Amino acid sequence: MHRRHFLQATGAAALAASMPRLAAAAPAAAPIRGRAEHVISIWLGGGMGQIDTFDPKRRGDPQKKLAGSYYDAIDTAVPGVQVCEHLKQLAPLMDRVTAVRTVHHNVIDEHAAATNRMHTGRPISGTVVYPSLGSIIAHERGAAADGAPPYVLIGYPNVSRGPGFLGARAGYVYLTDTGQGPAGLSRPDGISVTRQPRRQELLARLRKLQPENEQALLRDYDQAIEQCLELSGPNFARSFNLDSEPADLRNRYGGEFGQRCLLSRRLIERGVRFIEVSHNLNFLNGAGWDVHNTGILQQHALIQELDTAVSALILDLEEKKLLDKTLIVITTEFGRPPEFDSGGGRGHQGTAFTCVLAGGGLKHCGAYGETDELSKKIVSNPVSVPDFFATIHAAVGVDYSKNLYDGDRPVPITDMGQPIKALFG
Repeated sequence: MHRRHFLQATGAAALAASMPRLAAAAPAAAPIRGRAEHVISIWLGGGMGQIDTFDPKRRGDPQKKLAGSYYDAIDTAVPGVQVCEHLKQLAPLMDRVTAVRTVHHNVIDEHAAATNRMHTGRPISGTVVYPSLGSIIAHERGAAADGAPPYVLIGYPNVSRGPGFLGARAGYVYLTDTGQGPAGLSRPDGISVTRQPRRQELLARLRKLQPENEQALLRDYDQAIEQCLELSGPNFARSFNLDSEPADLRNRYGGEFGQRCLLSRRLIERGVRFIEVSHNLNFLNGAGWDVHNTGILQQHALIQELDTAVSALILDLEEKKLLDKTLIVITTEFGRPPEFDSGGGRGHQGTAFTCVLAGGGLKHCGAYGETDELSKKIVSNPVSVPDFFATIHAAVGVDYSKNLYDGDRPVPITDMGQPIKALFG
């Protein structure tokens, strides 16, 4: 080898060897940190069809098997952004909203697996029970005020919504009846207001006689008991007195789902950090958002109920100066294809679907990302589920780049997701 070639080769090798060290020495960019303090997460169980709601396309025809939207589209407050005709009340508010139209994952045929993916941000694992989004935010931020739980679920509980390896301290308080509050926090009829403190004093004395718990599971259980005792008092219970709200406001929110959204605003004021509101208990169309076959015939009733409740929630929070502090999130397990099935309904689609963000101090643009002419494929700005979760974390001040720990095992908090930078001004 000539001397010149030898020097060139050795110089290149030395430079290549030094590059990892130089990259490691470069400071990492500081994580994006928004200014929201609370999250209201609205869950549309069954699979909201993006092409029939927030990403409308050409009009289709199930009778002629012509793929396309089931409804006409209308303009919104944001030029160039349209939504379906049954979102009339949200249309003029879309300058406070971003419909993220390019969310995607690879789960389409199994509702439970897709529900888990959209709550934990990860596929189901045989060795790790991952925490839900609500539990992570509860773990990282805690309650926003003393005497309030960090995480409330308005709907039926399951493991996908739970704390996973974070333990019971990051779990939720749940209720299914907006008029009564969490049943487990109510005192039995035989326990009076004066008797309750005496029972707690006796419990405290008995605990002092026992050695300190060394097992994390038992410590979590004791802490859960203490939190339940605190929440069973009258201060937190007043949050569920919806009758104290003006009748015209309650009417603007609409039916049972709307009352859940109203309750979520009251819980935010009480200091709850994260609330999930389920819209899959009282199905107006007999099938919910899972609109196979004839279930699609009354899909518009669900869309209208969503429109009424969410628009009322946005305006109510805005009037109370809470909208910039509260991130509203609308998610579902997957979307719907533009084609119609043999019964005139729609199947499942995970390749491109819409999730929605509103408020939270974000720089909203009506819609983010673009799909093709039938909302079937992503054309620009794809957003993975970890990216969508990272956006929520960033908005509420959680470091999306950190690790959580399952024992000694580090677990990236969002499976390496990155926030949608365009939403942070």
